[in-house]
Amino acid sequence: MARSTTPDAPLARFAPTDRLWRLPGVYAPQHDTRLLAAALRHEGSLSGLDVLDIGTGSGALALYAAHLGARVAALDVSRRAVWSTRFNAWRAGLPVDVHRGRIEDLAGRRFDLILSNPPYVPAPHRRPPTRGAARAWDAGVDGRHVLDQLGRAAPALLGPHGVFLLVHSALSGADATLDMLEAAGLRAKVADRELIPYGPVLRSRLGWLRARGLVGPDETMEELVVIRAEHI
Repeated sequence: MARSTTPDAPLARFAPTDRLWRLPGVYAPQHDTRLLAAALRHEGSLSGLDVLDIGTGSGALALYAAHLGARVAALDVSRRAVWSTRFNAWRAGLPVDVHRGRIEDLAGRRFDLILSNPPYVPAPHRRPPTRGAARAWDAGVDGRHVLDQLGRAAPALLGPHGVFLLVHSALSGADATLDMLEAAGLRAKVADRELIPYGPVLRSRLGWLRARGLVGPDETMEELVVIRAEHI
C-alpha cells in the first residue's frame, strides 16, 4: 500500500491530505483513496443519492461524496476513525452520518452507491490484526479477509440500479473480486487501474511476498484496481 502526500485534482479541490485531521493509527488518504475519489467523480451527479462509505478512515471519501451532494453514511470498526471523521465533517461543515460498527449492522438499509477502500494487503499472518495502525491495511495471507466479507454483504445493501465502487491491490486478486460480485448477481468490471511504486508496507515484506510468488524478483510496482459493480 502506497504512502504519498501529493493529492490528485478531484480530492485536492476539497480535502487535500494535509487538511484532514487524524488520530494516531487512522489511515491517511493515499493513492488508493485518490483513485477511488476519481471513480466517484466519474459517476456524475450525486445530488440526493444515499451513499455509504465502508471503512471510512479519516473520512476523506465520505466528505468528498457529501461535497458532491450525496446523503452520506460512513462506517468504520475503529473508534479513532469514527472520531476523526466526525471532526473532519464538522470542520468542513458537511453532514456525514458516522457510525462505528460492521457492515452487518446495516442490514435492511439500501444505498444508491457504496464505496470502500478496505484493508487488502497480503500479510504473513492468517488473521488480520484487531488493533493498531496495521488493521487499516493487513488482510490475511491472501489479502482477501475483508474483501470477501464485503462481497457477501454489500450487494444486499444496494438499492435498484445501485453501484458498488471498491479499490484494492491486484495482489489480492482482481479476478476473484469480479467473480465474487458477479456470483452475487452484479455486473462487475475493472473501471480503473494505476501502477504505483511499492510503499513502506510492501517493501517491508518483499521477501515473504516473493517466496509466495505474489511478486517477481525484479518487480517494484504495485497495481491498484477500482472495481465497479452494479445491479443487472
